[in-house]
Amino acid sequence: MIDSIIAQSPMASKTIPEINERIRDGSVSVLTAEEMTDYIREHGTEGAVREVDVVTTGTFGAMCSSGAFLNFGHSDPPIRMQRAYLNGVEAYSGLAAVDAYLGATQESESDKSYGGGHVIEDLIAGKEIDLHAESSGTDCYPRRMLDTRITIDDLNQATMVNPRNAYQRYDAATNSTKRVLYTYMGTLLPGFGNVTYSGSGMLSPLSNDPTFQTIGTGTRIFLGGGQGYVIGSGTQHDPENRFGTMMLTGSLKEMDSTYIRGAAFHKYGTSLYVGVGVPIPILNEEIAAATGVSDSDLTTKIADYGTQRRSHPLVREVTYEELKSGIVDIGGREVRTSPLSSFNLARRIADELKSWIADGEFFVGAPSAQLPTRGSAKPMRETRGQLLVQDAMSGDVRTIHSDACVKDAAELIIEGYFNHLPVLSEDGTLVGIVTSWDVSKAVARGDVGTVESVMSINVVTSTPDEFVEIAVQKMEKHKISALPVVNEARKVIGMVTSGDLNKLLVRR
Repeated sequence: MIDSIIAQSPMASKTIPEINERIRDGSVSVLTAEEMTDYIREHGTEGAVREVDVVTTGTFGAMCSSGAFLNFGHSDPPIRMQRAYLNGVEAYSGLAAVDAYLGATQESESDKSYGGGHVIEDLIAGKEIDLHAESSGTDCYPRRMLDTRITIDDLNQATMVNPRNAYQRYDAATNSTKRVLYTYMGTLLPGFGNVTYSGSGMLSPLSNDPTFQTIGTGTRIFLGGGQGYVIGSGTQHDPENRFGTMMLTGSLKEMDSTYIRGAAFHKYGTSLYVGVGVPIPILNEEIAAATGVSDSDLTTKIADYGTQRRSHPLVREVTYEELKSGIVDIGGREVRTSPLSSFNLARRIADELKSWIADGEFFVGAPSAQLPTRGSAKPMRETRGQLLVQDAMSGDVRTIHSDACVKDAAELIIEGYFNHLPVLSEDGTLVGIVTSWDVSKAVARGDVGTVESVMSINVVTSTPDEFVEIAVQKMEKHKISALPVVNEARKVIGMVTSGDLNKLLVRR
């Protein structure tokens, strides 16, 4: 039906059946998205529609919302697996007796650098996997424990089903704080020390069909080195903000571990790198123009991950051309960029898909339903409000200047019956903190110098609108019992202690 609608369109110059016939007889013309950009610059969109049949795309990056359904077959005596572990990584087994879903980000209980993504890679590579299963036992499934070793060939089915892959674009990430952040966007250095980004820019599938004219349910694609399909729009599909996504499926048994790689992000967790390539049939000038997109045309935002909220503040808009150059400007300062995706593998995917089509091994198809072009992702509905630091902090806080004497600090601490004293610079901004323990050591040594000589300059702070949960995590991580509360100008407006937070939580 979609084919006939496309054929009747006044813009259409060819149909999908016509393209597939050219694939069969070997006369098809295929370009990668990278090649198409140059082609359109030289020949224009009209020439591209006339001469080019298919444009191939590719991306290879961390896609956390990925995993696989596995069927192990029945043991003898049979077991209903209520807990299942593959190489120590738990798979969700709340399905039928010997079915399980292995999520890419599920971590091993003994090795946090190994997770579900690594198990999937190892299965595709043909390696043996330890399977451990537990059950309470039933009359029809009497077995309570199972330990064996399996390979992918021992599985009846090993089907990748990825709820959300290949975002239309990704935010780039940076960090304005004074400490290192460990995130799914990699390690972010303090003080805007670096920018990380993901996606392959001009090769990205959804960037080459931003209105989803040729991509939807049933679209045949390159997935992990084998042929896969688009199931529909991915979770959190947000086309109105250019964050479209796809839900994908394919058989692990047809995949290549070159294009499916387990990954571990330092001090964050595990993920799975997935290779995806989508063919774009060139049916009209609008589609041709979209596949001629360049890195200088594609923009995204650099977001400040230093703010630990759902929405990260915008630092600036940036093009993929700037990101790929290795340096971007932030406030007049050159900041280095680094990709989390592999552009080389994205290019290789687009090239391999191109060769499949040119060799008659891969045919394009119209989707049975296009991806939605309207709608946006909603935040979670929370029926219970979060506690904020401002609900617990004390606004009555004593401070001292860095050039004051240690004796003055001791007197303030004794007088105020507190253990932490924020230290300010001449302009009143926070530059350090001195504790009763620091002062006691200085007095014991006979140190009569300034506060600056005994203070700690690595001050962990909070803000009034920070969630209490995050403030508690900071204290636990750094083994401290109090946080100065600062405003945007780094002026001290309060102090919150572990005791304050405990009292608030008890009242809650």
